[in-house]
Amino acid sequence: MMKTTDDQGRDGRGGPLRMARWSRRAFVARLGGGLGGVGLASVLGAEGLMASEAGTRAVAGVGRPMPAPTRPRVRRVIQLFMNGGASQMDLFDYKPELDRRAGQRFDPGSGARVEAPTSEPGKVLKPPFPLRRRGASGRWVSDLLPHLGGCVDELAFLMAMQSRTNVHGPGSYLMNTGFLLPGFPCMGAWVGYALGSECDNLPGFVVLPDSKGLPYNARGNFSAGFLPVTHQGTMIQAHLERPVADLALPKGAGHLGGAAGEDALGVLGTINRMHLRQAGEDDRLEARIEAYELAARMQLAAPEALDLRSETDATRRLYGLDDPVTEDFGRRCLLARRLVERGVRFVQVWSGAGGPSNNWDNHKSIVKELPPMCRATDRPAAALIRDLRARGLLDDTLVLWNTEFGRMPFSQDGEGRDHNGGTFVGWMAGAGVRPGAAIGESDPWGWKAERDVTTPHDLHATVLHLLGIDHERLVVRHNGANRRLTDVHGAVIRGLLA
Repeated sequence: MMKTTDDQGRDGRGGPLRMARWSRRAFVARLGGGLGGVGLASVLGAEGLMASEAGTRAVAGVGRPMPAPTRPRVRRVIQLFMNGGASQMDLFDYKPELDRRAGQRFDPGSGARVEAPTSEPGKVLKPPFPLRRRGASGRWVSDLLPHLGGCVDELAFLMAMQSRTNVHGPGSYLMNTGFLLPGFPCMGAWVGYALGSECDNLPGFVVLPDSKGLPYNARGNFSAGFLPVTHQGTMIQAHLERPVADLALPKGAGHLGGAAGEDALGVLGTINRMHLRQAGEDDRLEARIEAYELAARMQLAAPEALDLRSETDATRRLYGLDDPVTEDFGRRCLLARRLVERGVRFVQVWSGAGGPSNNWDNHKSIVKELPPMCRATDRPAAALIRDLRARGLLDDTLVLWNTEFGRMPFSQDGEGRDHNGGTFVGWMAGAGVRPGAAIGESDPWGWKAERDVTTPHDLHATVLHLLGIDHERLVVRHNGANRRLTDVHGAVIRGLLA
């Protein structure tokens, strides 16, 4: 259930909201000689931010989330984000007009001015790889995505999404936070703020970036903005030997554990009690301590969650861990399944780094740049759908496939495509979604969204609705304005719902 707060940060029964799971005394006793407690003492002590067990209290956050009247269909979300602007007409949006007019000057016939954001409009460019009808639904899917094509009847498509920008940074912010500018909470942070976590020992929101680098906007895409920092995305670098920094004692630091650790925690408790008498209550302190408590609990839970050795050979092959091309994205998709299985509520898996290459931003050559991105993600993405279905997790898990905008129907530099906010494609699968559905249609060129247009705000409203949250009532007062994920826009996309 969503939390309801009053102005004093108390729940509807008069009790404190978001009480710390352990008192300071219980935390000291349970943690024993762990490194997390030593780190907590060091950081809080250095900043003069300590409190005693008597200081355990509510953290109301900075807003007043309200309960929604809808029954939740979804408990958890996995979002696959294709960084760079995946080309809709080369993957899912088949346009015969591009075949018929290939090589001609692009003229939509409406008298509209034709522009491109980073280049001069070229000739009409047809998809260099065939698209075919797949499954009982007959949805068009490129030959570059044979595995997703094989499970297309599980998917529900948004065929006429539209962005307010064709610039990567603002476009990615809009798709993640609902705003073009930085500083606003992303969808994963809003979900965690509204619903809390389903598990004690892992974060509620986890981000798995591409091993080649962070996306455009870097960590800004998964920021908590003005919400409590505990709701920001916890980044796990799945390709590293130590995916989470400082999770284990460094080599040669065994002296920090055992009796020494217990002594340090005892000192921590004493200093906490002294500080509270001097400083009184501080909600920021409680949020900070909660974050460090979670870090300490993760020392026990995260190594098991991130260890894929317990997975069968068949599962590892399903996700493509046996192939260097698919291993990175496949590993992260498999980790996403393991994390939601253990109670993580929102997981983002990114494909593509920021910059001119190694992503879906195919300015130079669709022929050369699009196939490797598809090969790396197709098999793992389809495996995720099938694996969740086989384990019964798709009944209450929502899978999203998104990108920040699409590409132009005409060429750039001969065989590339420029940015296009006018139309692009995304899809959903899983809980609450009508399999095989398709909402919207672009014009005959794939240039502009034309019928049943949807926006990032509509997508966010729909995801929140499936989680049991009314997007118009999840509001935070910040800097004199009522802020929400959908800004002042957004409508639930009813045609996608089962």
